[in-house]
Amino acid sequence: MELRYFDHNATTPLCEAAKAAWISASEVHWLNPSSPYRSAAAVKVRYEAARKSLARHFGVSPERVIFTAGATESNNAVIRYWARSLSSDACVGINPTEHPSVTEAANGLLGSRVVWLPLSKGGVVDMDSLRGRIESGTLAAVSVMAANNETGVIQPWQAIADLCAEAQIPYHCDAAQWVGKLPVEGLSACTYVTACAHKFGGPKGVGFMLLPEGVADFRLLDGGEQEAAHRAGTEDVAGVFAMSAALENSRPGKAEARDVFIEQIVQAIPGAALIGAGTDRLWNTVSMSMPRHQSVRWIRALEKAGFLLSSGSACSTGKTSVSEVLLAMGIDAAIAGRVLRISAGLETTTEDWQALADALLVTYKLLNEEADSMKSQVVSID
Repeated sequence: MELRYFDHNATTPLCEAAKAAWISASEVHWLNPSSPYRSAAAVKVRYEAARKSLARHFGVSPERVIFTAGATESNNAVIRYWARSLSSDACVGINPTEHPSVTEAANGLLGSRVVWLPLSKGGVVDMDSLRGRIESGTLAAVSVMAANNETGVIQPWQAIADLCAEAQIPYHCDAAQWVGKLPVEGLSACTYVTACAHKFGGPKGVGFMLLPEGVADFRLLDGGEQEAAHRAGTEDVAGVFAMSAALENSRPGKAEARDVFIEQIVQAIPGAALIGAGTDRLWNTVSMSMPRHQSVRWIRALEKAGFLLSSGSACSTGKTSVSEVLLAMGIDAAIAGRVLRISAGLETTTEDWQALADALLVTYKLLNEEADSMKSQVVSID
């Protein structure tokens, strides 16, 4: 049975350009670029060329680009740096729907110094409240993502970058779900930007971050002078080359098929509702509360029908509680327990979206029949 994949916000398949770059680097450019001989120096030259290529993509100097193991490592590093470098009474404004690599790091490292930013009903940071806190001097730094991994809700990161720049406070933007899906113009205005390759067709375990100009004491890992002394460890040459190829191969998608899908489901299934309705959202993402049945039942039934999707962040899988993102948006826990996250890729077709819509309608009928049958059996036993 053919499986149709609708969980691209968790990870994407390796694109052909990235695969070719990774294989070529592994076969030809496998030497340690920090070694002292000429053959290694040739690898180093190509490695730095990849840095310059990524820097051009974002319109920044190569010195701002640091290669990392991914967005989780980078997000942790930003929060750790703020915990160490800001004054002991300095508060940091954080969007409560951030990825766990931000929220959990903030809880653990900043504690009571965290100011959770108010949200609109749709999950967008309240700009009036944020502006007031910045202008009053309440906040020494801000962390707000570009787009949410669960709901697809887009934050006003350009406006936040401007606010923080005017107040001369650092702004961290987790752009893991933005890069490779939408244009990156303007991200260079953020003090820190974090992203990872496997969200846009690159390999897992490699990412990058943009640091502010001239920062010298920011370190992700100690033990070597790699990455301009910001991150120790042997460089992942193959991973970086593959990531660079994937980024060059990426392009924005279109939301038309997604919107048709949403309209079909909301009209055909009573009680189905879009999360984040009325807000700007990623073109590939649908977060929808479904009636009556828990998310896991929908997911298992749809997998049997040939569709792979999820209920939220893959980094929250295994937790017994419902999504912290949905709770932060004010969504009732019972409703949050029935949410499906559907995330497409560039190769997802209109036919794929229609097939998923058809499968959801069939699954809804089957789940209802199963539930009604079980209920009647309980009644007859009583």
